[in-house]
Amino acid sequence: MSDSSPLPPVRLHPEAELARDALSTPLLSRAARLARWAGPDTRVDAGGELAEEQLPAAAELLGLTGDDAAAYASEAWRVAVDTGLVEIADEDEGTVAAGEELALLTGGTPHDVLAVWQTALETVLADASVPDLDDLVGAMDEGGEIDLSSMEWDPEAEAEFLDGVLGNLYLLTVNEEGPGDGPVPLPALAASMIVPNDMGEPTNDVLEQVSDAMMRLDDQFRLLEPVGLVEYQPVDEALMADADEEPAAPVDDTDVSRYGMVRLTPLGLYGLRARLLEAGFEAPAVGDLADKGADALLDGTAHFPPAAAQAETEQWLARREPLAAARELLAAARGGDAGAPLRRLRCQQALSLVGGAAEPTLREVLDDPELGGLARVWLTEQGASDVPPPSEAMIFWLTVDTLAAQLAAEGNSDELRALVEGLAQQHSGFFAAAWRVDHPATADVLEAMGRLHPDKKIAKEARKAAFKARSQQGS
Repeated sequence: MSDSSPLPPVRLHPEAELARDALSTPLLSRAARLARWAGPDTRVDAGGELAEEQLPAAAELLGLTGDDAAAYASEAWRVAVDTGLVEIADEDEGTVAAGEELALLTGGTPHDVLAVWQTALETVLADASVPDLDDLVGAMDEGGEIDLSSMEWDPEAEAEFLDGVLGNLYLLTVNEEGPGDGPVPLPALAASMIVPNDMGEPTNDVLEQVSDAMMRLDDQFRLLEPVGLVEYQPVDEALMADADEEPAAPVDDTDVSRYGMVRLTPLGLYGLRARLLEAGFEAPAVGDLADKGADALLDGTAHFPPAAAQAETEQWLARREPLAAARELLAAARGGDAGAPLRRLRCQQALSLVGGAAEPTLREVLDDPELGGLARVWLTEQGASDVPPPSEAMIFWLTVDTLAAQLAAEGNSDELRALVEGLAQQHSGFFAAAWRVDHPATADVLEAMGRLHPDKKIAKEARKAAFKARSQQGS
């Protein structure tokens, strides 16, 4: 995942709601209970781990039973220490005290609570990149030292792999064409990291790598679920049984959910976005622009998907009086720079959400060379009366401006291709007049029409018109 271009905007739940989610996650709630339980008799070892003889009492406090009870209690204690809910009072004596962060869970702001949870998440992510205990024991030499080389384990590579997987899961979740709130099959997520984009049929070696990655991710997502990052349906144990073993029940190999399903929680979306921002990615959230000017809104939403752009604009408009909002939007839409056509398109879309209250402001710009065409379109769509007809020069200017905006927003899309074909079909003399349009993007638009039109003769006319337009601009 490249950090050179903005990620799709994410719609986050309110911080108060996310803070409640954080406090109710199994891991943070256990850590908080242990922090409140810790007292003068609590002892830790040199690494800050809860003394082994006190783990049973901690597990009992948390209501944990079974073979893994002590391990879960130890994990919760480690999170309590790492997040500052508990502090080591005396390293030599191994005593502890309540940490400053503990009071924030009940008396702090939602943002304070989320900051504590974010630290807990980092602890779990670090743990998820470490081999399991059996592998570590197997790599231990006679002196008790762990030989990492014998495990073929690269800590940085493991962390990068997990970061990449979570980044892809984030993209799939925020992309309007992705599954959204729905779960993602674990094989698809593993394949997104292993299978090259230009590979047709994966080779057996690649499929084996995907299978290995699935097993690693199965272990990791089991660890990440208790901290509230994901909701996870693990890989069916029957699928991991030895080939010689008879399955306990018939196995349906076509049921993809049996291979693991994972989805980010609303809290997980918040946490991953924070990590992406920290790593230098541009990861916008809907609502970021609500308190900024119209210029920031139009530029910021220029490449937003339609639903996100509308949601952002609705939040922006909700804070403003309609007439003032319309006037600010129109002022921000002016300009002859490369981004201006797309700003005007976003302005027109924003004004459609304002409603009829903006009519006086739109009538003020009817004679404006850049906004007059936009104003006439808006007034006509609103059913306004006495809308003056546009001049031929304004029609051509608005046509070029609209095509330039669509080109900036979508590139050489099928929708733009259809628009170009329809335009050339309806106006036989379009290119003879279009090259004279006094618009900074005229030549670029005509060149694009030459690329996009399937008819070679019409495409040639467009290219000739583009040449004339560029010559005119140069002179």
